[in-house]
Amino acid sequence: MEHVVLVNEQDQQIGIMEKMAAHIVPRLHRAFSIFIFNSKGELLLQQRAFSKYHSPGLWTNTCCSHPCDGETLEHATSRRLREEMGMQCDMHEVFTFIYKAPVGLGLIEHEFDHVWFGKTDEEPRINTEEVASWKYMAFADIETDIKAHPELYTEWFKISFDEILRHCQ
Repeated sequence: MEHVVLVNEQDQQIGIMEKMAAHIVPRLHRAFSIFIFNSKGELLLQQRAFSKYHSPGLWTNTCCSHPCDGETLEHATSRRLREEMGMQCDMHEVFTFIYKAPVGLGLIEHEFDHVWFGKTDEEPRINTEEVASWKYMAFADIETDIKAHPELYTEWFKISFDEILRHCQ
């Protein structure tokens, strides 16, 4: 059974909770989102596996997840990038944000999200239990596609996209 780290609005840990329960209640919990760029400045997107319990088949940032209780964000981000995308690169935290959004099946994501950036031209070797597909896209093309087809993208990606653009300019 997977757990998430419950936090307050200052990102101070206040407990742990079973992951599904935290998405039903919903309770604010710690998360991270990784954005990997290539040398052309394109963003590596992943299409979530169609077997995922929420947001299956939707396009999103390179990788996202929750750190384990007692795990540093540095370790958690490296671990999940390897587990999902089969890659490694130097990353750093850029900003944080809090959001609350329905993600289907009666589940709600309520996350204190730590956003990390990295850069590599390494090609992903995806874990097909987590990821259906991947592609690099230019920001202008992503922005156009989100406007034309918002239903193809995860809620947290759409919520964070403008802030991501601000930090890349």
